[in-house]
Amino acid sequence: MILSESIEDYLKAIYALKKEVGKVVTTQLAERLEVKPASVTGMVRKLAQMKLVTYKPYQGVALTKSGRKIALEVIRHHRLLELYLSEVMGLPWDKVHIEAEKLEHALSEELEERIDELLGFPTTDPHGAPIPSKDGKVAEHSSDRLVDVQVGQEVLISEVKDDDSELLRYAGELGLFPGESVQVENIAPYKGPITLKTKHKKIIVGREAAKQILVNKISA
Repeated sequence: MILSESIEDYLKAIYALKKEVGKVVTTQLAERLEVKPASVTGMVRKLAQMKLVTYKPYQGVALTKSGRKIALEVIRHHRLLELYLSEVMGLPWDKVHIEAEKLEHALSEELEERIDELLGFPTTDPHGAPIPSKDGKVAEHSSDRLVDVQVGQEVLISEVKDDDSELLRYAGELGLFPGESVQVENIAPYKGPITLKTKHKKIIVGREAAKQILVNKISA
């Protein structure tokens, strides 16, 4: 089945929103894709006719098995491209997302396999997000948000959300990369910043940024 870039973008957005908020409604899709709600409704109905989603007004949108398979394939392309652009081409990690968005729809299966092999069959992208396997499986990790970690808790950064270049630059400047361990030393009241202790220094992270950084606990 040959699909348009727009259809692939919709399926990918539905998959992402399902993970983030659970029930996916058309207003959320319109905001995520920056299109008018009426356009979203029309496309969702088209996707339902193609049996790529299920949709009932006021009850949300969900991917079918076929829709999910296509969404994961596009996500696989995107994340492999991000890693290739970062490791092979040397692009900064805050720039690879935008470039991968442009290239993900055009990546052939043969080139995908070559890139995968060249990179050593990776399981995560530069930002820590899991790369779906070729057969459509994805090892989703169970992580907490940095903003929800308690004082004194030591955690390992697992992922930094990749759709905000400014956030990635900010996290990179602070050294908050996947695999780095940090300890929450202080949380300022009234939604103030969070003080973290790393192996070499103390850093202060804004609360909004901490919502976009996922971590795994490594000590009690």
